[in-house]
Amino acid sequence: MSDPQRAERRTQRSLSPIWIVPLVAVLIGAWMIYDNLSRLGPSITLIIDNAEGIEAGKTLIKTRNVEVGRVERVSLSDDLGHAVISARMSPQAEAMLNDDTRFWVVKPRIGREGVSGLGTVLSGAYIQLLPGNSDQGRREFTVLEQPPVAPPDAPGLRINLVSQVGNAISTGDPVTYQGYTVGRVEDSRFDPDKREMRHLLYIQSPYDVLVTTTTRFWTGSGVDVRLDSQGFRVNVASLESLVGGGVTFGVPDNAAMGHKAKPGATYVLFPDEDSANEGSYEQYLEYVLLVDDTVRGLSPGAPVEYRGVRIGTVVSVPWNFTAPQPDSLSRFAIPVLIRIEPQRFDDSVEDIDTEDWYQRLDRMFGHGLRASLKAGNLLTGALFVDLNFHQDVVPFQRMSFVERRVFPTTSGSFAQIEQKVSNLLDKFNNLEIEPILGTLNATLESTRQTMEKVNGIAASLDALLADPATGQLPDNANATLRQLRDTLQGFGPDSQGYNELTQTLSRLEKLMRDLQPVVRTLNDQPNALIFDKKLTEDPQPRAAP
Repeated sequence: MSDPQRAERRTQRSLSPIWIVPLVAVLIGAWMIYDNLSRLGPSITLIIDNAEGIEAGKTLIKTRNVEVGRVERVSLSDDLGHAVISARMSPQAEAMLNDDTRFWVVKPRIGREGVSGLGTVLSGAYIQLLPGNSDQGRREFTVLEQPPVAPPDAPGLRINLVSQVGNAISTGDPVTYQGYTVGRVEDSRFDPDKREMRHLLYIQSPYDVLVTTTTRFWTGSGVDVRLDSQGFRVNVASLESLVGGGVTFGVPDNAAMGHKAKPGATYVLFPDEDSANEGSYEQYLEYVLLVDDTVRGLSPGAPVEYRGVRIGTVVSVPWNFTAPQPDSLSRFAIPVLIRIEPQRFDDSVEDIDTEDWYQRLDRMFGHGLRASLKAGNLLTGALFVDLNFHQDVVPFQRMSFVERRVFPTTSGSFAQIEQKVSNLLDKFNNLEIEPILGTLNATLESTRQTMEKVNGIAASLDALLADPATGQLPDNANATLRQLRDTLQGFGPDSQGYNELTQTLSRLEKLMRDLQPVVRTLNDQPNALIFDKKLTEDPQPRAAP
């Protein structure tokens, strides 16, 4: 038998039909493996700080309460800083996994809006999936600590707020407009490079039209109590803001409504409503007050007023205290930086000609315009800057302090009162007190002697009043009066004495009539009692020759 024939026989033996059965089994197994793998969804990795309530093989992943995945494994990261969750998703969930997708754990929570997640008390916690709209796929996500305020595609407006450290605003706090909740704080983060807080706000539709280019945002604390130069004020916000704070916004009264805000616009978060209103005055004139009086009670934010009308704000007290001061003024004056805000006079003017205002104020300085510190609240001692015209003031020469113009000042009312009191005390100190004290001592000695005499008289009077005879004087006086009354009764018209007295008076009257000729005779001839009376002839009338 030749060699080719032997090779053909060996080949026929290697292709025996017995090998068809295992080959078919391998093909079927491979098909089953492929079919099983094709039914599996994508595998994702979730990063979470705390895996409380998460169990491998039991915890589900849901969206709209429909299961779309299951947790397969829970482990710690290599640096032990967080937990790593491996989960298998269903095939239909693959389209949901993109850059905008959000995950968070649903479990019982107690927050400002009430209690949520009570259904997980019996069933256990699960992971909620919020689908995103991005076209960029993703397989690794960070689980949120709190549920998102709104879906990324929710109608409304998202804007950014920038604030200084200290504003107690956190994720989930309400955003209110005139006391009504219109949105939420979605995120709050601290920027260590710029040392400021950044907040992401969501304003739900249709209230997003309330946010314009001139809108101001401020912290909406629950209770705002103030006691300053303006008096005592209390503002109470909503109950939710009272518990946790929040953000409030509005358009200042002195500003126009503006245009609708653009998504992603950035605003400043002010600490309160007054600061927000003050922040609307973006054009101002800066001056420095070199105050010789005390500035205790004067704080930044205090008003600058002209005859009771606010026209500016105090910015800093003191300001560049160690900088050299003009030689024409006191070298120990306290510099105070203020702002004159012309927009307070006319809020419709958008562009202020600051140079024209500087020249206008220079002319007013020449007519006696001066600044002084006055008490705005006697209870707290808070001061404010008062601008007014004064007579007989020293002419002011224009000068500057650290590249700022100087506003002329004069002593305030309290300083003037202190000066007057000081002058009065100086006059008292200059008085010659010793002669006055000597005269006063002599007067006191004379008064003492007089008082001793008065005391002696008083003692004598007491002894006189204490004498029993003095006590009998009223009785004796009463007896004398009774006797006098009895005596007068004896001279009544019907009494005998009265009749006798009447007869005696009648005889006396007759006697007086009889004596009248005798008296006339004696008047004519005093010696008539001794000599006879001479008879005279009657005079004869005669005619003129």
